[in-house]
Amino acid sequence: MNETEGSAMRQTLLIGQDEVKNLLGMSETLRIVEEAFVLKAQGKTIMPCKIYLDLPEYHGDFRAMPAYIDGSAGIKWVSVYPENRKYDLPSVMAVIIYCDPNNSYPLAIMDGTYITSMRTGASGGIAVKYLAREDSSVIGMVGVGEQAETQLMAIKEVLPSITQVKAFSPDEESCRRFVRKIGEQLNLNIRPVGSVAEAAEADVIVATTYATGPVVLKEHVRPGTHINAIGADAPGKQELDPSLLSGAKIIVDDLEQAGHSGEINLPLAKGDITIENIHGTLGEIAAGAAVGRENDEEITIFDSTGLAIQDLVCAKLVYEKASRTGAVAFRFF
Repeated sequence: MNETEGSAMRQTLLIGQDEVKNLLGMSETLRIVEEAFVLKAQGKTIMPCKIYLDLPEYHGDFRAMPAYIDGSAGIKWVSVYPENRKYDLPSVMAVIIYCDPNNSYPLAIMDGTYITSMRTGASGGIAVKYLAREDSSVIGMVGVGEQAETQLMAIKEVLPSITQVKAFSPDEESCRRFVRKIGEQLNLNIRPVGSVAEAAEADVIVATTYATGPVVLKEHVRPGTHINAIGADAPGKQELDPSLLSGAKIIVDDLEQAGHSGEINLPLAKGDITIENIHGTLGEIAAGAAVGRENDEEITIFDSTGLAIQDLVCAKLVYEKASRTGAVAFRFF
């Protein structure tokens, strides 16, 4: 094939959110995200830390997330605007550009909002798989946004023994909507509760808030609990009591990124914990290079900041499926 013929065959797929939803299921997202964690632990990925564009005047921020993994390259441009509900828009919106690393050609431009939600949910599910007690059956949700939904989707995949889900939000109507929707969608016994303390009486706690100060306190948490700390994904955010962190086994998705923008960022900066308090990464545990839960009494915490390699493996899967199903295509160059 000569250069002219190759150029003529190049097309860029344009893949919207509805199509992404049809092409990306949770069970396969769990599989490929865990594989991405393992490859990262083995040093087989390239992933600079997120670049933040803070716009306090507009009450939000943008983040650029480039990565390379397993023959795929790309970048996600994602925004976090907590007040977007008043515009009838998601608080998190994202676009992914998926490229051919051989020549940099953009193979696809796709919705990244749903991918962000699914891959973050999957990372929480993988953390529960390796860090929660095997007999865990009660889940406490602190926060009831879209991320809470995919966290539960993933946890149900890895914890078939769930008997009860408790959900808390200061917005009671949002909590009731969440309970109705997820109870029907996932066929779970789920009910609203009146406080964080009540939600935290659980085997697994999932925090998905925008808090900038401790919400889940040490006094709320029983020995043997696992916590997914999902909401703290930018400098200054915090959901957990620092004294809870200092006495727990802390697992991060990426140490450098978590150190400046994850749940551990403020406790580290204030000296409440040190790097020595960090047990390791989830990828190291999934790869067998570090141990996960060691007994039924320890409190384990997964500090999730979200990794670009997770977005990229999902984008690759969506692109490959869309290539076979006739997605909208155009010549970019």
